[in-house]
Amino acid sequence: MPTATLTSKGQTVIPKAVRDHLGLQPGDILDFVVQDNGDILIRPAVHDVQSLKGMLHRPGRKPVTIEEMNLKR
Repeated sequence: MPTATLTSKGQTVIPKAVRDHLGLQPGDILDFVVQDNGDILIRPAVHDVQSLKGMLHRPGRKPVTIEEMNLKR
């Protein structure tokens, strides 16, 4: 299990194995979530919007125009 030491300034280094597992890069923002049982969950705060590309794609369905979207209000 990876471990880290807290400095007198409250800083720590996230072990490389954990950074690699989470896909963290310098400048990434992290969320610290306190669970009901007291455990702490650390996770990346945001994902790159590019990772969402194609998520809603449905083969065979034609794109909707902005005009069609406006008509559905």
